[in-house]
Amino acid sequence: MIHQYKMDGLNIVLDVCSGGVHLVDEVAYDMIALYEREPREKVLAAVAEKYAGREDVTRKDLETCYEEITALKDAGQLFSEDSFRPMAGALKQKTAGVVKALCLHVAHTCNLNCAYCFASQGKYHGDRAVMSYEVGRQALDFLIANSGTRRNLEVDFFGGEPLMNFDTVKRLVAYARSVEKEKGKNFRFTLTTNGLLIDDDVIDFANRECANVVLSLDGRKEIHDRYRVDYAGNGSWDRIVPKFRKLVEARGGKNYYMRGTFTHANPDFLKDIETMLDLGFTELSMEPVVCAEGDPAALTEEDLPIVLRQYEDLARLLVRRRREGRPFTFYHYMIDLSGGPCVYKRISGCGSGTEYMAVTPWGDLYPCHQFVGEESFRLGDIWQGVTNLETQADFAACNVYAREECRDCWARLYCSGGCAANAYHATGSVRGVYRTGCELFRKRMECAIWAEAMRTREEQG
Repeated sequence: MIHQYKMDGLNIVLDVCSGGVHLVDEVAYDMIALYEREPREKVLAAVAEKYAGREDVTRKDLETCYEEITALKDAGQLFSEDSFRPMAGALKQKTAGVVKALCLHVAHTCNLNCAYCFASQGKYHGDRAVMSYEVGRQALDFLIANSGTRRNLEVDFFGGEPLMNFDTVKRLVAYARSVEKEKGKNFRFTLTTNGLLIDDDVIDFANRECANVVLSLDGRKEIHDRYRVDYAGNGSWDRIVPKFRKLVEARGGKNYYMRGTFTHANPDFLKDIETMLDLGFTELSMEPVVCAEGDPAALTEEDLPIVLRQYEDLARLLVRRRREGRPFTFYHYMIDLSGGPCVYKRISGCGSGTEYMAVTPWGDLYPCHQFVGEESFRLGDIWQGVTNLETQADFAACNVYAREECRDCWARLYCSGGCAANAYHATGSVRGVYRTGCELFRKRMECAIWAEAMRTREEQG
């Protein structure tokens, strides 16, 4: 299977199953489109007719082009067969019962009152609560006990707002560090925060102990302050931006993400990206809002063409700034054309409900943070382990081939079947398809591949 598209002067041909990306001229582009649909002579005749009168396109040129396409096919770089499908179930079985990451909900409460918050302002459709040290310690012990031979373990301190329970966060990290050598483990911590409670103590701790820090900023002040307000209705931009800048500067500009959300209010989110860049932030992420249809923040059909253009313009900005020596990273455009993600990741997806789980303040286990509060998705707890085996089996069966709609999608081995939570909230099934998300993802991948192809072409001269 191949996918062909054009962007800013590049004719791009992606071989879906091998991951091969080919930059070709117009003749090759047209010939590849016909190659598997027609016999050789009909392909040559059709392309010859299109380019009739062009002195630089001779019969010999067309025959050579056809032979080169055939050689690429024979080498497994064009029209390659899907050899991954038979592995889909077996690969995930190899890691059955092994947990590698936890999202610790140390605070089901928040000091902001964001209208679009999927977590109901941090309460997750329940009561406000904070995680005790004892529950957190048991969660870490659960992770160690269920991590098998894995050495590197991931823990995200999440909320609500985790800094509202900062003392517990610090104690939990200290506990993990005290046992990781004995247990043969290495903990990597991430802190996700809205920034209001950042101070020098938080900055020192984050830069010493956290492999990554995720900072919530929606870009322009007027956009950010539209939704990210406190309980008095006051915007938070002026209070958090100086703190974010101080933290990032102290961090040396590495291993952080400015994580923004765009809504119906700002489908032109590139302006928000540019605001972040103007503030000196270079590690960026901008996510489409996840909310119920009809919510004032929800993206509409009219917004989608705007968003798709923004992704293209963002890719152009990334390339332009890289040429100028002012590079930045956009999370969704991080792609390795020389190697790419491993086969397991391509087929099996994010691992929610199996390798990755969320832990509530009272120790319940859920497939991920977006399912917390949905009682039917409660998997068990950190003392008894997973007891809802039927639900876990549904997540274990999730892979890129578990969704009929994915099987003929050219982007399937990049998205790995997409987000189970988005699928569930859009369709009522973790094996469903969130179609708007699919459309946005495919555009992001086209732009990411184009940007990397531009980099490769420029590096090769």
